[in-house]
Amino acid sequence: MSAGRCLAEGLSFPEGPVVYDDGSVVVSEMAAGRITRVRPDGVTETVAETGGGPNGVARLSDGRLVVCQNGGSTFGLGPWPYDFVGCATLFRPVGPPDHPVTPALQLIEAGGEVSTLCTVFTALSGSTLPLMRPSDICVDGDGGFYVTDGGVTRGRNRGMTGLLYGTVDGGLREIVYPLEMPNGVALSPDGALLYVAETRTRRVWEFALDGPGVVSRARGLATVPSGGPLNVGGADGLCVDATGRILVATLGTGGVTVFAPTGELLGTIPADDPMTTNVAVSTDGETLFMTLASSGRLVTVRNWRVHLGAAQAPP
Repeated sequence: MSAGRCLAEGLSFPEGPVVYDDGSVVVSEMAAGRITRVRPDGVTETVAETGGGPNGVARLSDGRLVVCQNGGSTFGLGPWPYDFVGCATLFRPVGPPDHPVTPALQLIEAGGEVSTLCTVFTALSGSTLPLMRPSDICVDGDGGFYVTDGGVTRGRNRGMTGLLYGTVDGGLREIVYPLEMPNGVALSPDGALLYVAETRTRRVWEFALDGPGVVSRARGLATVPSGGPLNVGGADGLCVDATGRILVATLGTGGVTVFAPTGELLGTIPADDPMTTNVAVSTDGETLFMTLASSGRLVTVRNWRVHLGAAQAPP
């Protein structure tokens, strides 16, 4: 990709970028079971060993990190998106883990100590259910956080999941159900709107909030285009910049798809890895960070709006 610069490589299926004021970026390494800091010069250091499969990461106001622990997977080269002639062969999850851990939210202290925050949630029905495969997370201005649970597939059966809200001391409760493989989640700059990406449908939902974890309205905001040689696509992690633009890490075509707050398709930032799993923007809004998971890279794009190319409307 001509617009980007590789900040770090050799990462083990990176996800969940969190950008700090000093320019460093914390990412999860899902295939290695650890959280890693990438310095502005590309030097990496281990923040914490979580085990399992750490996915989305968010930073609380006190500096601690909350991690979506999905339980782990076995990684290797496998066909994607499906096993047929013409598919790609990528480094990706290919089966259940050899050493599974309980799906959970994990809390990482400043010194790197890891503890389990919760393993269950209260469903809309009032029953207590286990987390299946926590995917992504974002923190609000009230000290709480929104969490997506991507669910699991067993044979021909798939567990339906939704959107959760919680606090460090108050546990998790379900606020939207059902969603189809919910993934990326982020708030608008004023905290009044919440965006959730569904991987398989390529849909980005917009939820209006009346308060912390209180949804008052919902609408399908946009659909991420498919593309590439197989004309496939998927919506993975997402973030929102200071002007309200929604940036969605796009599977299949690779790179990032950008929408206006109205849902208008503004364009794309391409990448050469079809498994572009997540995206974040620097605190000054000028630099975009992409995790390219199958190739194990963290890529930066300076002045990313200049490189925003035209995109086709979704089919």
